Amino acid sequence: MLRASTAVTIGVGATAAVIVAALVQGAGDDPLSTALSLAVPSKYKLLIEEAGTTCPEVSPNLLAALLTQESNFNPKARSPVGAQGIAQFMPSTWETHGVDGNGDGKRDVWDPEDAIPAAAGYLCDIAKDVRDVPGDKQSNMLAAYNAGSGAVHKYGGVPPYKETQNYVRSIRALADRPSVGGTSVTTIQAAAVVNAAQEMIGTPYSWGGGNANGPSTGSCCSPKGRSGASITGFDCSGLTLYAYAKAGISLPRTATQQYAASEPVKPGQARPGDLVFYGSSPTSIHHVGIYVGGGWMIDAPRPGTKVRFDPMDVMPDLFAVARPVPGNTKEI
Repeated sequence: MLRASTAVTIGVGATAAVIVAALVQGAGDDPLSTALSLAVPSKYKLLIEEAGTTCPEVSPNLLAALLTQESNFNPKARSPVGAQGIAQFMPSTWETHGVDGNGDGKRDVWDPEDAIPAAAGYLCDIAKDVRDVPGDKQSNMLAAYNAGSGAVHKYGGVPPYKETQNYVRSIRALADRPSVGGTSVTTIQAAAVVNAAQEMIGTPYSWGGGNANGPSTGSCCSPKGRSGASITGFDCSGLTLYAYAKAGISLPRTATQQYAASEPVKPGQARPGDLVFYGSSPTSIHHVGIYVGGGWMIDAPRPGTKVRFDPMDVMPDLFAVARPVPGNTKEI
């Protein structure tokens, strides 16, 4: 699992084929914020978001927390007692509850595309099995995932096993933390930001273009007189506004305003999803991009170009790297 500090080499002319998963830090180590104490590799994000709506007792956050606890998102994990894969299914349980999640004709416990939806489905089946047991339904469900439904029925709730109690407590502590309104964006949101920006690679630059819904026609005129009124696309801050909206976070429209809604990070501590600002002062910010790791960013550079990967030193006046704080706008 690559950490956020791992350098990622992206050649000039890199395309959307670059794997964003390599740009997101590993789970459980130095998370982007205290809002959620885990990171989700972006290659599993959609799987978790979709599987996390299988039943009311299972949420994406709870499923992500469970996978962190079980394997730290390692699809090759194998426990001393024989549990297998990213969701740590015992072979007998997989035989009963394994699914062909990706429709390739196989039920493969080592394939996250099968194991993640299977874990969610198994949790939902367990939730039904212990629905009449007194106490918190999610805690009973998690306890049954760890110790078996029989133990939960026997003890009328979370059984008095230290391992199971710690298991339930750890997962609930991770899953129940709010995803917005904390000190910063969460790792799940940061992955969504990078993914959204990457999907826009190749979109034309449009002065004043772009909003929370995607590319749009812009306005007139840039400092050099270029109009975006007839071009559907993004300018630099339109792209960042859109990418953050896809992660559920509202940013102001201009680069200067976006800097005011962010907290600068120290050199060497930039993480994927952070914003990269250019200018000579907080009030003269003229460009912004989205950091993706290894000294690279995704940005909408200038009229006549398209959304692309650029090195951070593409402009000489790098002012700051900063992390948006939901709901925060400081004076500048």
